[in-house]
Amino acid sequence: MASGNSYDFSGRHAVVTGGAAGIGLAIAQRLAHGGASVSLWDRDTAMLDKARASFKAGTVHTVAVDISNEDAVNAAAAQSQRDGGIVDILVTSAGITGPNKTVCDYAVADWDQVMNINLRGPFLCCRAIVPQMRPGNYGRIVNIASIAGKEGNPNASAYSASKAGVIALTKSLGKELAQTGITVNCITPAAVRTAMFSQMTQQHIDYMLSKIPMGRFGKTEEIAALVAWLCSPDCSFTTGGVFDISGGRATY
Repeated sequence: MASGNSYDFSGRHAVVTGGAAGIGLAIAQRLAHGGASVSLWDRDTAMLDKARASFKAGTVHTVAVDISNEDAVNAAAAQSQRDGGIVDILVTSAGITGPNKTVCDYAVADWDQVMNINLRGPFLCCRAIVPQMRPGNYGRIVNIASIAGKEGNPNASAYSASKAGVIALTKSLGKELAQTGITVNCITPAAVRTAMFSQMTQQHIDYMLSKIPMGRFGKTEEIAALVAWLCSPDCSFTTGGVFDISGGRATY
């Protein structure tokens, strides 16, 4: 792992959804590097097995779960608590892009799938994990939104709308928990080259790159570095916050 600011997560237990690959895996590895035990949630069992091999033995647990399914999420929360203890940190990174089509051409079934995973999923995960955090009056929740949720990318209406919803969910929950020791924040990255690019057209990938003043895509380790701070005890007076990490695309 590249050198950088170090945060002590010893004794903390983190759940990272979409933790088997991409941004989620990079975040989980960064938290584990700081001493956290990590529960990786993902629906891809083969990728979970592969991801597990990248961690030190005894530091990681894996749960195969469809985060859009209420019963599955509740069961996963209970299993993670049994495996690693009370969850102190929740990072909701699981998501899909959906097809690149105009609103008029967007299939309702595709729209529903994007909303179920990208918005219903974080809602269900927060709903299931917050009760574990409340008794200890401590917790860190970081939702992975997107710059698309602020700007609305053309030919990506479902993705953009779902990420706008994640931003609003973050603000609402952050205010609800503001009198506790639980903070809730989100980040809004510009495009980061991961396996999710395989879900997009080349035209859409080129469009996203053209909007980034730095002229490059983000790196998963750059995203993980910001999230690590948001998950740390140092981030104690920020909640309901939205943090851009966009190569200059967003300056507001």
